[in-house]
Amino acid sequence: MGQGKSQFSEEELQDYEDLTYFTKKEVLYAHQKFKALAPEKVGHNKNAKLPMTKILQYPELSVNPFRDRICKVFSSSNDGDCTFEDFLDMMSVFSETAPKAVKAEHAFRIFDFDGDDMIGVSDLSEVIQRLCGTDLKLSDSEIQQLVQNVLEEADLDDDGALSFAEFEHIIDKSSDFCQSFRIRL
Repeated sequence: MGQGKSQFSEEELQDYEDLTYFTKKEVLYAHQKFKALAPEKVGHNKNAKLPMTKILQYPELSVNPFRDRICKVFSSSNDGDCTFEDFLDMMSVFSETAPKAVKAEHAFRIFDFDGDDMIGVSDLSEVIQRLCGTDLKLSDSEIQQLVQNVLEEADLDDDGALSFAEFEHIIDKSSDFCQSFRIRL
């Protein structure tokens, strides 16, 4: 690419561009950001896997109440540890250019804490607690009321949980979802 040595071949960069919502230049920038999290580990090893504790040092992830879930959802080993490709996939989905449907699919997986392909009462309770943080301590009855309100609004088939289709329906009504489901590189 004429800008010094890259750890990636032109073909690899083309593949990354084809498989993400990034340009080749953005892929290289993402790799710089990944490498900066653990230069001693990544160094010249483009296949290095960083522990979740290192990934969580990324500034915009470190303040996200769902940071551990985000890492686990994008981790190819499902433990939160990430390779560069996992990190690139994460950043791509959270980019401005990723389509709403892709963002919705990943948001659903992030909020599905128990992994049963539904967002149930316990998942919604966890989402509410994380969104409120430690500063705003809600009582159990307040959390239950909020969960009931969400289910009354969004649980179209009255089965006590949100399917992906029901979740997507709510996302479609949310005009600021794409803007809030974003992490800058």
